[in-house]
Order: sequence, then structure tokens, then C-alpha cells
Amino acid sequence: MNRTPSFSLLTLLLGLVCACLVGQSNAHAQTPAAETAPTEAAYVIALTDRVRIEVFGESDLSAIVRVDAAGTVNLNMVGEVRIAGLTVSEAQRAVEAAYRDGRYLRNPQVTINVEEYAPREVIIQGEVRQPGRYNLPVESSWTVVDLISRAQGLTDIARGSSVTVSRTGPDGRRQVFTIDAEAIIKGKRGANDGDSLMRLQPGDVINVPQRLF
Repeated sequence: MNRTPSFSLLTLLLGLVCACLVGQSNAHAQTPAAETAPTEAAYVIALTDRVRIEVFGESDLSAIVRVDAAGTVNLNMVGEVRIAGLTVSEAQRAVEAAYRDGRYLRNPQVTINVEEYAPREVIIQGEVRQPGRYNLPVESSWTVVDLISRAQGLTDIARGSSVTVSRTGPDGRRQVFTIDAEAIIKGKRGANDGDSLMRLQPGDVINVPQRLF
């Protein structure tokens, strides 16, 4: 009869220990999610950007060149290397790969700096209060919603759920993306995260259609 209270107390203590362990496990499981939050997009090299390309220890391979209409730069020994549409770090790796794969250099170390930026212009047309051309800032990037905000917002007859972004890549291929900007602006549940994070690129044409009554 005297064993029952001791057994109950032991059971209670074991339950508390298990609860603490589960809580710590959940806390650790949530940590990576906070670390993978999206960050500001890196600068993407555009057509007609003027760039300085330096190869460490190889001064004769260093050059200041302009990205041509095909999205490439012409470099000593390796010829044309496509870098438009790449971030600066990706472009550095592309040039390093060209020298390494061509067996000109065993372990090339390339640094690229943008000396002169191409005009970074986008166009927004249709049902916004101030349609027109807007210059993208170099030091940061804009989403479709950022641009709509700078164009003073949607009109009363805008179909904000079907905003299109037309983009021509360095290879000349045209892509069209449809974005539900209205859901993002209003903070609706189920808004597409990809739409809210998509960054505009120079030359993009954004169209806001009229709502059908």
C-alpha cells in the first residue's frame, strides 16, 4: 500500500523529463528554418555592363570589357564566355572554368568588378496610376509589387491577379510570367511565395490588365 505514492511520484518525474527533452528537440528542429530565410538578391550582370576581369597572378589575362548583345565577353586565350544573367560570383566561376577546362590554367582565381552599369530600366504599363519607365537601383532589387507601389498603385479597374512580366534573356528567348500581385498586396492566404520574391531585371515589361466586368 505504501508503494503507490512513490510509484506515482516517479512516473510524474519521468513525464516531466520527457517533456523537457521533446521541447528541446523541437527548438533545435526550428533553428534551420530561421537560417534559410530568403536574403536580398545579388547583382546580376546585364547586357552592355562594362566589367573588369582580373586573373590572379596573370596580368596579361586581365581586361576591361563590355558584355555584348549575346551576353558574352571576349577574353584572351579562351575567347567568348557567357556571363550575362549570372551573379558576379557565378560569372567569376564561369571564367575560371573556361581557363581551367581549356587547360590554360590549373587553378585560376578570377575577380570581376562592374566598372559601368548598363541602363537598368523597366517598363510598367496598363492599369497603374503612373505607367511609364522606371530605373532599377543598382544597390538593391525590386519586386513587381515594389514597382507597382512606385507607380502609385493599381487603378480601380485593374486585374491585379493577372499581372504579367515579359522578359528577354541573353539568348534572345522571351519568357512571360504571370503574378498574382493583388494577393501579395492584400496579404491573402495562399499567395505564391515565388511571386513575392521574384526580382525584376533590366528590360522587363510589366503589364497590368483591365478587370473584366
